[in-house]
Amino acid sequence: MTIETERLLIYPISDEAMRELISSETDPELKKAYSEMLQGCINEPENRIWHAVWFLELKSQPGTVVGDLSFKGICTGGAVEIGYGLRDGFCKAGYMREAVRAAVSWALSQEGVLRVEAETEPGNSASQKLLAACGFVPTGTEGEEGPRFVFKHTSIDISAKREGGEIPE
Repeated sequence: MTIETERLLIYPISDEAMRELISSETDPELKKAYSEMLQGCINEPENRIWHAVWFLELKSQPGTVVGDLSFKGICTGGAVEIGYGLRDGFCKAGYMREAVRAAVSWALSQEGVLRVEAETEPGNSASQKLLAACGFVPTGTEGEEGPRFVFKHTSIDISAKREGGEIPE
């Protein structure tokens, strides 16, 4: 399973690759998050795709991973929550906007997914701007990490992707 955009290949990594990612991660919060994702993959193999870490790899430089994203599981009400991060040196190039738009479009085309949500730290204005640029709006509620956002379906025409078309810019 790979989502392809103009510049990126976005794909879920294996459990073994997730174990390697966890062992090499130095940030305790990310290490914990990646560990929870791996546990979700193990506990719910039928929903693995919704727990896995997805790498963002440059098409022009195979093997160069610029960041990752995940969906943090799927809720019984049809909601998935997207989380994301870029590696140092790859910010401000539009990679994450490209990846989030494609991942949201893909997620909404999957059976049982009714909405995509996100959460950011209160002071992370860059992430909040990214979410707004990708069609998310604040819900007015707070989650564990901070303000919550929900994708507005009118922002990206997901029917184009369902019909095999391109994801709009």
